[in-house]
Amino acid sequence: MEENEFALVYTAGQNYQALLVKGLLEENGIEATVINKKDSELIIGFAEVYVRKEDKERALQIIAARES
Repeated sequence: MEENEFALVYTAGQNYQALLVKGLLEENGIEATVINKKDSELIIGFAEVYVRKEDKERALQIIAARES
């Protein structure tokens, strides 16, 4: 699968936050992947949640409903 088939839908300061969003999306039938971009030594950075491009709008709606 090519990288451009995925869309970023969430960025979190902590890996566990991204994993919670990933679980929420998967509970709603959307396959999600977490990419941890945190530096292990300096403990700076973030984690990102990606979904397939065709699932992006639905994923964003689910995330927005969770945060409201």
